[in-house]
Amino acid sequence: MSNIEIEVLSTSIIKPSSPTPSHLRTHQLSFIDQLCGHIYNPSVLFYPPQQDINGKQLDLVEISNKLKQSLSEVLSWYYPLAGRLNRDGNDPFVDCNDEGVPYVEARVVNCKVSDIVRNPILHELPKFVPLNLYGKVDLLLGAQLTIFDCGGIAIASCVSHKVGDGLSALMFTKCWAAIARGEDHDNDRFSKMLRPHFVSSKAFPPRDISVLGVGVDIPMKNIVARRFVFEASCLEVLRSKYPKSQNKEEFSNSRRYSRIEALSALICTRYIATSLGFGGEKKRYAIGHAFNLRSKLDPPLLENSFGNISRTIVKSLDLDLTSCGEEEMYGEVVKQMRELMNSGKEQEFVRNLEKGIDQTSNFLKDHAEEFVKGELVSFNFTSLCRFPLYEDFGFGKPSWVATNPIPYKNLIVFTDNKSCDGVEVYIDMEEEDMARLERDDEFMSFVSLPAQS
Repeated sequence: MSNIEIEVLSTSIIKPSSPTPSHLRTHQLSFIDQLCGHIYNPSVLFYPPQQDINGKQLDLVEISNKLKQSLSEVLSWYYPLAGRLNRDGNDPFVDCNDEGVPYVEARVVNCKVSDIVRNPILHELPKFVPLNLYGKVDLLLGAQLTIFDCGGIAIASCVSHKVGDGLSALMFTKCWAAIARGEDHDNDRFSKMLRPHFVSSKAFPPRDISVLGVGVDIPMKNIVARRFVFEASCLEVLRSKYPKSQNKEEFSNSRRYSRIEALSALICTRYIATSLGFGGEKKRYAIGHAFNLRSKLDPPLLENSFGNISRTIVKSLDLDLTSCGEEEMYGEVVKQMRELMNSGKEQEFVRNLEKGIDQTSNFLKDHAEEFVKGELVSFNFTSLCRFPLYEDFGFGKPSWVATNPIPYKNLIVFTDNKSCDGVEVYIDMEEEDMARLERDDEFMSFVSLPAQS
C-alpha cells in the first residue's frame, strides 16, 4: 500500500460540558508525573463500514456529533485534560482552565479501512492522531475522527504521558466510549468503574527532582518500528520448546513462564545472538519492565485512578556470553526476566517511590557513561495485555486497535490481539538491528504473520 493521504476537513475545540469547580483549578503533578516526559500515548481504533439495522450506511455527520457531545461530557470528569500544562519554573502543574481539546475531522482519500487492518504501516499511523506525539504544545489531549470513503472510520485519542500512564489513557477511551454508546453514567457501576480518581499526587507527593540529575541521552541511529503477531499456537510452541531453566530441579514445581516472560526473553536472546560478531560480545545488557502500581499501594487504588501510577524497574542481565549456547542463554534470560517480574510485586519498590526514591533514575545515573558510549544496551518492555483496548463507541468492536508509541530504541510494547488469545508486539529498534532480527530464522519461526512496518 502506498503512503496514506489524509485531508483535514475541520478542527474545533471541545470544552467540558460543565465548568470545573474553582477548588479543582490546579492539578498537582505527582513525583512519577514529574519524571515522565510530555509525549503522547496514542490509541487509534479502526472500525469497518458503519451501517444501521436496515443495512444503510450511517450518517457520518451524526457519528461526529455524537463523538463531540460525548467527548464534552467525559471532559467534565477528566477535567485536567481540558486544561493546559504550565511548565514555568521548577514546579509544573496543570491549569484546569477548561480551554478544551482539539477535535479534528479528516478523511482518507486513497485506501480503505480493510487495507490498513491487513497491512498496517506503522510510521503512517500518526496521521490519524491530531497532535505531534513529541508533545510540542501545552495540550494534554487531542481527538480525531477519520472517515474512509468505504464508510469505515477511525477514532483516535492521545493523552500526554506527563499526566497519565498507558492505563490512564485507555481508561479515558473506555469512559468516552461508554458515554458515546449511551451507557447510563449516573449509576453506581459507572461511578466505581469508569469515573477517574485523581489521587496520584497524594500517593506519590511531588519532589525536588533536580537531585536526580539530568536524564541520559541514549545514542540512537535510524529507529524503525515493526509489528509482529504471535498467535496462541505459536506462543504455546515457544513456551514448550525451551527448558524452564538450566536448573530444572529448582523450577520443577513452579508455574510455566507467562507469554510475556517467554516473548521478552525471545526478543532479548535473538537480538543478542544476531548481534554477536557485530560488536555484541563487547556490550552488556539490561532489561526493564513497566509495572502497574495501583494494586500494590496500601491501601490499593482503583484501576480507574488517573495519573502515572506505574513505573519501570531496570536490572542488568547477568550473562556469560563466552560460555553459554543460545538455548542456555534463553534459559538464563527467561529466568532473570521472571525475577524482574517478581520484583515488581515487592512492596519495597513502591515504598521507595512514595519516599521519592526512584530505582530507574538511579540505575540510569549510575550507568550513564556506559549508555552514552553504547556499551550498555537496554530492552524496555511494556505490556498492555488484559487492558481494555477494543472499545465499542456504539458501532460494535473495532477491527483493529493501534497503540504504537513514538520511536524509542529497543522499546517493546505487548498488546492483546482482537480475540485476546494471541499477542501483538510492537518493536522499535535501530534499522540494522531490526534487519538482523527479521532475517533470524529462530525468531521468525514463532511469528504468525509477517512483520508490518
